[in-house]
Amino acid sequence: MSDQMLTNARTLRADAVRNRERLLEAAKAVFSAGGPEASLEAVAKRAGVGIGTLYRHFPTREDLYEAVYRREVEHLTQLAEQLKTTAEPAEALHCWLRSNVEFVATKRGMATALALAAHRPSELIAFSFERLSKVMGALLDRAVAAGQVRGDVSPEDLLRTLVGMCLLNDQPGWENSALRMVDVLVDGLRVRPHTGELLKGSVIRPGPGTLLT
Repeated sequence: MSDQMLTNARTLRADAVRNRERLLEAAKAVFSAGGPEASLEAVAKRAGVGIGTLYRHFPTREDLYEAVYRREVEHLTQLAEQLKTTAEPAEALHCWLRSNVEFVATKRGMATALALAAHRPSELIAFSFERLSKVMGALLDRAVAAGQVRGDVSPEDLLRTLVGMCLLNDQPGWENSALRMVDVLVDGLRVRPHTGELLKGSVIRPGPGTLLT
């Protein structure tokens, strides 16, 4: 193969990678805003490519939804790694939890279509829950070790609580409500000087007649 042919092949591969990334970013926006019935034509238009290009990368709607889903999980995983080096422990956990609200918004828009994929939803749920629990655990452990948050909550507890807060809100503006609840949740996790024993996993329960201040 000539040098020119190799150059052309590399250019085509690079273009394909860029097109795929544009399609995934566009699909995330379209599906989040329009729900499971959002058109693939709208995705292609937003990405600036033809519908044929979309189908070459993603032959079915479910293929595209699954790719968006997995991409968001990977982005959250990468964000957790970045936050461990750029933010203090409790704030890193706080920022990461807030970022999950956007992920849930994307997931909600794809839920119906993913259900059409038969065996795939359970695999995707297992994939995302395992990955996200692991990276949340690393952020949580770091914050606990720093003495900034309580140590009697598991990453699985936090993840289920987060998803529950998001799924209970189905009205316009639900994301803002969910973000406020994330702020309240993290505030409740923070360790104050007088409750440092929570770091050991113990829960302080007031006795009879104890005044709460």
